[in-house]
Amino acid sequence: MTDQTPDSLRASESLFRALVENGSDLVWMTDAEGRMTYASPSVVRVLGHALSDMVGADFRQFVAPEDLPAAIETFRLTLARPGQAMAWEGRLRHAEGGWRVVAALATNHLVTAAVRGIVINGRDVSEQKRAEDALRESEEQFRAVFDGALDAMVVTDDQGRFLEANPAACQLYGLPRAELLRRKVVEFAEPGFDFDQVRTAVRATGRFRASHPVLRPDGTSRQVEASTTGNVVPGRHFSALRDLTEHRQLEGQLRQAQKMEAVGRLAGGIAHDFNNILAVITGYGDMLQREISPQDPRTKRVEQIRRSADRAASLVRQLLAFSRRQVLQPRILELGEAVRELTPMLRRLIGEDIELLTAGAPDLGHVKADPGQIEQVIMNLAVNARDAMPRGGKLQIELRNADLDEGWARTHGGGRAGRYVLLALSDTGIGMDAETLKHVFEPFFTTKELGKGTGLGLAMVYGIVKQSDGHVWVYSEPGVGTTVKIYLPRVDEAVEPLPVRPEPAPARGGETILLAEDEESLAEMIKEILEERGYTVLAPGAGPQALEAAEQFKGPIHLVLTDVVMPRLSGRELAGRLAAAHPETRVLYMSGYTDDAIAHHGVLDAGVPFIEKPFSPDALASKVREVLDS
Repeated sequence: MTDQTPDSLRASESLFRALVENGSDLVWMTDAEGRMTYASPSVVRVLGHALSDMVGADFRQFVAPEDLPAAIETFRLTLARPGQAMAWEGRLRHAEGGWRVVAALATNHLVTAAVRGIVINGRDVSEQKRAEDALRESEEQFRAVFDGALDAMVVTDDQGRFLEANPAACQLYGLPRAELLRRKVVEFAEPGFDFDQVRTAVRATGRFRASHPVLRPDGTSRQVEASTTGNVVPGRHFSALRDLTEHRQLEGQLRQAQKMEAVGRLAGGIAHDFNNILAVITGYGDMLQREISPQDPRTKRVEQIRRSADRAASLVRQLLAFSRRQVLQPRILELGEAVRELTPMLRRLIGEDIELLTAGAPDLGHVKADPGQIEQVIMNLAVNARDAMPRGGKLQIELRNADLDEGWARTHGGGRAGRYVLLALSDTGIGMDAETLKHVFEPFFTTKELGKGTGLGLAMVYGIVKQSDGHVWVYSEPGVGTTVKIYLPRVDEAVEPLPVRPEPAPARGGETILLAEDEESLAEMIKEILEERGYTVLAPGAGPQALEAAEQFKGPIHLVLTDVVMPRLSGRELAGRLAAAHPETRVLYMSGYTDDAIAHHGVLDAGVPFIEKPFSPDALASKVREVLDS
């Protein structure tokens, strides 16, 4: 190699300076100690320092403290490895404050005669880093929203393959993420689902919205509302799916409750009017039966009338129970004792081919309920269980305490969280399908053959439990059996002993009775019954007429026998108005169903004398005598 001439050296240096001083890359040099010996114009421009402030200064003073250890280590390696480029990225201080991010390569040319220094070539990547940081922050925000969303979110391709799914989507589809990303949308759709139709709609409008079921691998399904936005990036489609399963169930339960309430009001009104008619039939039937001898051929006809009236009265009582309009007389009970007392009767009722099992918790709480109605509930459920097991089986009665939380209440429409006692009856019978379960509490709905059931058994159970502030739920599966769970509120009061019934008093008397009844035929019959037993009966009609008659009557009125529900003036209001003028007057209420005048939510007010329609002549006479003598 020939030696370069001074002219060629000057030309080479000029070319070097032209490249370095007009280029966008940053170029600077240091000596072995790290003092800067050269800085290109681009370094001055990017960092804002005067050239005089940089040349001769230690490069370390320009490096951000957090990045300094890495810079020192890179400088050490550069010294140790001549000719080998060493990469470093970090922040350098700007003259006006702040930092610029620089990516640099440092090469040791200390032994190169023409250089004799560490040459650093760098590039200002501050804007690139800011863009990367912004992108990373945006991705982190998206991931936080995506993964934390309560709704299921998925990204799919044009073929419907899952490309991304958040945890809520994995829960919805019932698969872990890795498994879900190997599947397609159509694998979770119901038969007949047209994916091409969805894809066409997305291409045409960019959006698609629909409600549909998601069929999961475990055989269950969820009802969802899905909203899809197409081509958020080319070939990628974003869908958000809201699980409406519980919402739809609650809507259905609300509709069912409203329907039951409407039917209950109708049934209660019918039962009230029907009870008045039955009271007349029953009363005159009893009176006629006493007037003819047992040998009279008409006796059998009268007995048939009475039996039919009793059956009709039983149906009315069941309607009233369903409509929650019957009058309850609750007391504090221990359900375990009630079940034990009923067990012998239940065994006879269900027959020998059905095994009866009972299980009760030792610390079972108390409930406040009408004991007669609770017995009726258990008997009705036992009869249903028996009829569901024509070839025999098992009937288990379970009693335990149950604490129901808000989660339970949310998934059981109309349910309330709280402390309960659970009464559950489970059979191994034929069971019911989902469609049948929707109607089990409706009056007159029955799966039994014609003539084998009224369809009022479970309706009566429903009404009694609801009127007792409880909840009832039925779980059933065809071929497996049925479980009916009844939750009654748990109370802390002690069990109340059974009241001692007084000896029946002679059902006759000579007192004056004011009768207030708006049903003319019933009033006429009651008047006849009481007058036969020696009473003086004033029977002017309904409330206003009875009040007027009382004001005009000069003698004492010993008893007001009044219907509860009457137009214009109720029985309670009548009794209140009479109290001032006739403080000695006792009151006996009669009704075919409950009313807030004498009861709150169907629970009879304490100390209120009451007789339920329809009643027999003897029952009425006995109750009148009891109230007069009390």
